[in-house]
Amino acid sequence: EMKTDLNLLLECLKYQMDNPFSQKEALVTIHSICQQNSNAGVYFREIGGLMFVRNLAKSSEHSMVKEAALYTLGAVAEQNVYCQQTLCTSELFEDLTWFLSNNDSNTNLKRMSVYVILVLVSNNRTGQTLVRETGCITVLTQLFRTVLSKYELNLSDKNIFQSYQLWSSVCSTLCVCVNNPQNDENQMLCCSLFPHANDWLINCVKPEVIRPVCSFIGLTLANNTYVQKYFISVGGLDILSQVLVQLESDSHKTLSSAKLAVVVTKTVDACIADNPTFGVILSKYQIVSKLLTLLLHESLDSGEKFSIILTLGHCTEDCEENQYDLFKNNGLPLMIQALTESHNEELNKAATFVLHNCKKITEKLCLSLGEYSFDENEKQLEDINTKEKNLEDYWKKAKEILHRIEQLEREGNEEKIQREKYKDNVSSMKINIQNTLKHLHADSIGGGPKAEDKDKSQSRKLQSYKSHGILSTACTNDHQMKTLLKSANPVNACYRESGQNKTLCKANSSDSKNLHEGITFEKKNSVSQSSDHVFKPPIPVVKNRKQELPVTDPFTLCSDIINKEVISFLATDSHSKMLKYRCSGCIAVGKSLNSRNFSKLLHSCPYQCDRHKVIVEAEDRYKSELRKSLICNKKFLLTPRRRRQLSSESTTSGEIRKRRIRKNFTEEEVNYLFNGVKKMGNHWNLILWSFPFQRGRKAVDLAHKYHKLTKGSKCPAT
Repeated sequence: EMKTDLNLLLECLKYQMDNPFSQKEALVTIHSICQQNSNAGVYFREIGGLMFVRNLAKSSEHSMVKEAALYTLGAVAEQNVYCQQTLCTSELFEDLTWFLSNNDSNTNLKRMSVYVILVLVSNNRTGQTLVRETGCITVLTQLFRTVLSKYELNLSDKNIFQSYQLWSSVCSTLCVCVNNPQNDENQMLCCSLFPHANDWLINCVKPEVIRPVCSFIGLTLANNTYVQKYFISVGGLDILSQVLVQLESDSHKTLSSAKLAVVVTKTVDACIADNPTFGVILSKYQIVSKLLTLLLHESLDSGEKFSIILTLGHCTEDCEENQYDLFKNNGLPLMIQALTESHNEELNKAATFVLHNCKKITEKLCLSLGEYSFDENEKQLEDINTKEKNLEDYWKKAKEILHRIEQLEREGNEEKIQREKYKDNVSSMKINIQNTLKHLHADSIGGGPKAEDKDKSQSRKLQSYKSHGILSTACTNDHQMKTLLKSANPVNACYRESGQNKTLCKANSSDSKNLHEGITFEKKNSVSQSSDHVFKPPIPVVKNRKQELPVTDPFTLCSDIINKEVISFLATDSHSKMLKYRCSGCIAVGKSLNSRNFSKLLHSCPYQCDRHKVIVEAEDRYKSELRKSLICNKKFLLTPRRRRQLSSESTTSGEIRKRRIRKNFTEEEVNYLFNGVKKMGNHWNLILWSFPFQRGRKAVDLAHKYHKLTKGSKCPAT
């Protein structure tokens, strides 16, 4: 539907060249469609509509069509980057420059031209280059000087209000030309407007003027030391200081003045951020004291307070006069209060920056007042010393906070180092365990007293690893423990080698018993020497287990005994339950189980093995998908039915469509219909859009009505 509408609207633009009102309505409709659908602009560009509208804006003789065309181009380019790149050509910039410089162009047409330039230049370095090379930025600077001739703005006047809208649009476009991304060459061109901007700041202290002018100055100054020096040389910083003092005095009366003072503060900060030495100029107007007073205003949010504190940091970075002014006006307690009470990380960093700047002068004031060089006499310094004795306490608090921050950083670094050491220890431990297991496996195959001695030496190695606390942390996983025991068990290796030879299995089982007794003896001695909180002694249940177990082959008998003993020996208190007991699904073998009670048994088990855990998760997934399908489809047809029955049920169970209310054609609509057919032929959509038919009419209704009327007129003639 969107593609059909755009095609028809484009045809309407082409065939309605003599009707500017229809073209304007078609352009407005295209704009609304592109705003609602992001893909509409791309399709409109593909069918050639974007270039046609651009040519229409250039060639049309009607001003209203030009304005609508430019407005549509700007909206489509703002919505889609590909359309922006398509329109970003030197030809279009030259046409827009001609619209702006032509005296016959009205204010609204100039405003639409500025809007298109703003969209094409925003976030586009190519557009910033073209706006400079085509001379468009020169025309914009000229409009900035000449659009508003009077400093007294009477926005109630319609003409003055339109001129002000054009001027504010020019300010926004110049801001985009110099920044985002930053463009040094455009900043150099726009700095010629600083004297005119200073005149506006002095003569008109209103939010409608202060905000756009401060935005223009701040973005033109940003990260450009040459432009900052030029602005200070023409007296811009002095004028900003005067405006800030005036707004701060008015902030106690009106809330808007406080908000506006924050805007001016941001501009001052942009001016001295890269040149802290220029903070001396601010000390003439006691800007630090004004900022501290403004910081106490209740209506400011955390972002605005952050801007004020950051400006204080740049003011006191390389200027002792401003640092002294901060102390004299109790700025240090305010910074400490902001640092302790605020949860904003950026604001805390700014307050720490101010405290760091005032560290040296604090030591001068506290230790030796005579060394501090000001143009004040000794009596004034003594008075200062008596008034500011409490600053030592605040400074101690600040030192404690800084010490706490450094301590937290050190702890973080130590944790990183410990993690790296722990990883190295675990990796080395794993390698050693693998080596010991290989030796155990080889010795079990060889047999004899040598293998037994080697097993004892390997058990001592395992004991040393255990005393360091590495083996207990590495073997907490039940699955890893079972695989480790199976690979390390000499009985398993012997049984795999011998196959059906039972005598060899018995001999190896007796060797394993001797080995087990030696291991348990050594382990008991080591446990008595080491701490009792880490490891527990083995549980002596081997003999009873032999009697309780059913008669099976020696492999299963010996492996179960060794597994139980080693697990109970290595397990800590926190993991003993998980390692001793197996899953409920593995134990309950003799019970009569079915699909229902087995699922309940697995869900009630707190510790599940990997195999049964996968089964439970798959069952839960299947049940959840089944519930979703039951919610979506209320009925399930378990037996197939005929298609006719299904179709009849779907129609009867669905919603009953309501028929449209019939509206008879009036005489005026019939006249509209015949006139539309004469002009446009059988294009029923165009006829429907071109004439004011009743609400609810469709193109099909017009076609049916026309055919009925034509048949009715032919019948009596025949």
